[in-house]
Amino acid sequence: MKFRIVCATRESADSFATATALGRSLALYPFPFVELRLFPCNAAGLPTLYNSALKERTAQPTIVVFVHDDVHLTDIYWPDRIMQGLAVFDIIGIAGNTRRLPGQPSWKFVDVNLNADTAQYLSGALAHGGGWPPERVSYYGTIAREVKLLDGVLIAARCETLLSREVSFDERFDFHFYDLDFCRQAEARGLRMGTWPVSIVHESGGDLHSAAWRDAYSRYIAKWGS
Repeated sequence: MKFRIVCATRESADSFATATALGRSLALYPFPFVELRLFPCNAAGLPTLYNSALKERTAQPTIVVFVHDDVHLTDIYWPDRIMQGLAVFDIIGIAGNTRRLPGQPSWKFVDVNLNADTAQYLSGALAHGGGWPPERVSYYGTIAREVKLLDGVLIAARCETLLSREVSFDERFDFHFYDLDFCRQAEARGLRMGTWPVSIVHESGGDLHSAAWRDAYSRYIAKWGS
């Protein structure tokens, strides 16, 4: 099985390996079955780049991993974990929510005031900080559960699964809400999504409630109606 890591970064191709968390992590794992599809010096929206990488067919079955550049892969068995998860679900991620409420703006939050959903609906865990050990670990709920929404920090699936079901990323969302929209497309096409135990550390906490976030939320609600 081949893995394609898809990542966009503001860094140059030369500096990616030393200046980003993901670049430094991948340098530790010189697996011959892993290829990096890097979009350096990037200012474009993630969906455009992700779709481009998704459509690049290979001669052998490929697992595509869409991941942010500020992610440390701290699980030395991460390819095995992902393969195990995709034996159970069609699409996997690190954290998510087993339900989706009307107007919900995030997998974690139930309203635009950023009130978190109750623990019974949340799944997964995510470490935060600049490396290992992390500054803190957010434990959301029991892992390996089927969910309706996934955090976009890391999403993995088989290329053939997404292409055959015509699931892609809506390019009207440049960064915010592309992951929620992707999950709703996947659900509408009958794909099963779930969380899986892959250990990562995320350096940033997002940019919720910015003007760009609010604008994307309006477009998201306009598309789906709730």
